[in-house]
Amino acid sequence: MKNNIFINRYVMACAISIVIALVGYISMSTLPVEQYPDIAPPTVLVSTSYTGADENTVMKAVIQPLEEAINGVTDMTYMTSKASSNGNVQINVYFKQGVDADMAAVNVQNRVTRAQALLPADVNKVGVTVQKQQSNILQIFAVKSADGKYDEDFVSNYVDINIKPRLMRITGVGNVMSLGNTYALRIWLKPDVMAQYGLTPDDVFAAIGGQSFVAATGSLGEQSENSYQYSMQYKGTLKSVEEFNDIVLRTSDSGHLLHLSDVAEVKIGAMSYNYTSNIQDKPGALFVVFQAPGANATEVNARINKTCEEMKASMPDGLEFVTMMTSDDFLFAAIHNVVETLVIAILLVVLVVYFFLQNFKATIIPSISIIVSLLGTFAVVKIAGFSLNILTLFALVLAIGTVVDDAIVVVEAVMAKMEGGISDAREATRQAMNEVSVAVVSCTLVFMAVFIPVTFMPGTSGTFFTQFGITIASSVGLSCVSALTLCPALCAIMMRMTEGKKEGKGLSYYTKKAYNASYNAIYNKYSTSVQKFIKRPVLAWSLLALAAVLMVFFMKSLPSG
Repeated sequence: MKNNIFINRYVMACAISIVIALVGYISMSTLPVEQYPDIAPPTVLVSTSYTGADENTVMKAVIQPLEEAINGVTDMTYMTSKASSNGNVQINVYFKQGVDADMAAVNVQNRVTRAQALLPADVNKVGVTVQKQQSNILQIFAVKSADGKYDEDFVSNYVDINIKPRLMRITGVGNVMSLGNTYALRIWLKPDVMAQYGLTPDDVFAAIGGQSFVAATGSLGEQSENSYQYSMQYKGTLKSVEEFNDIVLRTSDSGHLLHLSDVAEVKIGAMSYNYTSNIQDKPGALFVVFQAPGANATEVNARINKTCEEMKASMPDGLEFVTMMTSDDFLFAAIHNVVETLVIAILLVVLVVYFFLQNFKATIIPSISIIVSLLGTFAVVKIAGFSLNILTLFALVLAIGTVVDDAIVVVEAVMAKMEGGISDAREATRQAMNEVSVAVVSCTLVFMAVFIPVTFMPGTSGTFFTQFGITIASSVGLSCVSALTLCPALCAIMMRMTEGKKEGKGLSYYTKKAYNASYNAIYNKYSTSVQKFIKRPVLAWSLLALAAVLMVFFMKSLPSG
């Protein structure tokens, strides 16, 4: 690259780097934070219940019609079904990676609607639920009755009515699943008494359905000459235990009324008795908060904690929150270790560069290039729709040793020109850039060509390697931009001749002296070995062929998986 314009226009070069760093910093602060990328395939959960049916009945009457209807839905890969002994049904439908989960849920819902005519009437009354399955857990909470004043059913219903709706409204929360029993009106039939009256459960069902329903009762006086019109109202479904007790099952010839309370015990109980939750030996209820795709886990957890603090003021006396698990514990521990490794790697790279260049100003230039390249990479990660996770941070750790290479090539070339007798830093930089610019670009393109192809891998492995490969490739590409813009400008400004200046005999002097002695000894041995190989090309090619054969042998003999 002849006549590099950034040598004379260093303000432009600095402005470009500042913009890259600033955009990268803003992107870094807005990136969603999670431990791992979202690798789970989109999943849609179809659930319902056939009360009183066993597994075989549920399988034949419910699961089989639903599976036949759902099978072949667009982009589906496979599905799994599960029937429990209490009549509960769960069908998980898995889709290809990258499919929009919302659209997948809509497609499954359309298929389920077709099958509803084939399902038992009791199943249709309960309803078939179709929803996206969330996999990333943010927090697991519990609400317990610290003084034992409230039972499990009360606490569970309080969570469903008061806590769950508020958490669902928080931005970034995908779903809230409560693990507890909700209230239900239970009718416990007395078989011996019913036998005396000649009643069957169907008679009870018919009586309840005929006396507890919602109806449009119309009005009186409509389309008549009366000046008044009366709208009729019906109380609708029964709500209290007393009202259900008064349901009339039969009327005798003598006018005696047989009520539901005569043949059954009616009381408020639980919808099911599948869950029993004791929190620290106290009655309570568990609920799990799931993360919405693309949300920042740390920010959502902060919103959840703030909302819970606000709800504490209105909770009944004796109820309190208990945090069972939060993703922040694992997230911060994992990311803290990676960030710590990242900082150590930067310091070690800067230290190694200083020992090789042995010039403080020459060391600052690659160090600045590292910061600019890494910050700019966060902007690319943001544009690509990735998150700040262990994979992207690990890619940055590996890229540190590479992003500094281009800057070192430029700085070392400038130093060589100045040591060769060119005292003017601008001229030395210009000549150095004319020689190394093509080499810098070529090395960068070769390195990027290694990692970019892995981004086309499909499936779960592709999700991992895509984020890893693009992060490394973009950081190396930005280091090339920095090496061709910022580094020449800084070299022209900061590099100066050091001839005639004597360094004091301090710790730095003896450290450099020991390092140079070790380096020269290794270099001399290396140079001697190279000279021998140059004189014996047959030996060199033979060793290369042997290495290739061994590589193929070990590659085939290593176990794969």
